[in-house]
Amino acid sequence: MYLPALLLFSVFIFYPLVQGVKISFTNWDGYSQQYTWVGFEKYKLMFSDKKVIQTIKNTFIYGLGSTILQNLLGLAYALFLDQKLRGKGFVRTIVYLPVIISPLIMGYISYFFFQYDGGALNDLMLLFGKDAVDWLSNGPRAVWLITFVNTYQYMGIAMIIFLAGLQSISKSYYEAASIDGAGWWFRFKSITLPLLMPSITINIVLNIIGGLKLFDVIVAMTNGGPGYASQSLSTMMYNLYFARQDAGYAAALGNLMFAIICVISMTALVLLRRKEVDQ
Repeated sequence: MYLPALLLFSVFIFYPLVQGVKISFTNWDGYSQQYTWVGFEKYKLMFSDKKVIQTIKNTFIYGLGSTILQNLLGLAYALFLDQKLRGKGFVRTIVYLPVIISPLIMGYISYFFFQYDGGALNDLMLLFGKDAVDWLSNGPRAVWLITFVNTYQYMGIAMIIFLAGLQSISKSYYEAASIDGAGWWFRFKSITLPLLMPSITINIVLNIIGGLKLFDVIVAMTNGGPGYASQSLSTMMYNLYFARQDAGYAAALGNLMFAIICVISMTALVLLRRKEVDQ
């Protein structure tokens, strides 16, 4: 029964991974039938390139920044919608709606919102007598704007997972705590958070993986610019392969991204699993 899954895994995941490691030790341009082995030259170049260092920093901001914001906002929405409220189904739909939009489309929508000439945000500022701002021309600001857009798009997934976790917690715990005189904060800290740890684990690991490999939104909003200021490892790898035709360097960068995602996500998974408790 395992053979079909193992075959698919080998063909579409294991074999490309091995080939990626192999290509990273060559000077292959991605198209030619010939290439030369260059050893660790691409890796030495990668760790001495200031652009790569900046790109790694950006990637961590996209990954960890999105993770923190998505979980905080997702949990806040879940706690709000877990109450007995009218129209909460409508609110839940509105919050989740951006998830079904293509990330590339979401990036273009955000670009038209933040662009300098004719952007919706600048039009509003001009309407109130303020000067227009070139929001995406500043590298650090562009990085955080992309992070916020990614957060806005996917916080609905975090909300749904947290809602499922909240609804699985027995109400008897809260009733017992209320009888003992426990306030809202004490109930949240001592009951909700510990019993919500499985949902927190799932959300954090998924958000870390998604944020660290962020690609579409960056391409649509800034294409990594200005210069390399808002590049992620994914977009830099893409540009190295298709624009500079340096498949060896792109493969080395891809292997670095794979290692970073594996280490961070597995570490988070192990640490968070230890904090989970049985209901």
